[in-house]
Amino acid sequence: MRQVQRGFTLIELVMVIVILGVLAAVAIPKFVDLGSDAKAAALQGVIGGISSASAVNYAARSVTTGNGTAINAGTGCSAAAAAILQGGIPSGYTVSGTTSGTTGTANSCTVTQTSTSNTGTATIISVTP
Repeated sequence: MRQVQRGFTLIELVMVIVILGVLAAVAIPKFVDLGSDAKAAALQGVIGGISSASAVNYAARSVTTGNGTAINAGTGCSAAAAAILQGGIPSGYTVSGTTSGTTGTANSCTVTQTSTSNTGTATIISVTP
């Protein structure tokens, strides 16, 4: 009677471990820097939220001046963003710059993450009363 071989040989197991080690060495650097990518994506999300809220505010004020929030000449971008965003500016971010106040003018405001050096530009459309 012949015995049926079961299991793996030591050489097969060692080769699998070596292959897994090589794959791990190649893949780990791709996952190590995900923190900075996530922070950059979060910044872009805040910028998009401010720009979107500004466009909605402008559209609401264009239809009926009683709707939305008036953004007067010289209003700081931080105050304007806090006024048009429900819940205000998220913690960990600052908005700087000054709006022109000319109705329909797109103003570039700088959004900065306070925990990193990441910055980006959001657009706030001026809407005078």
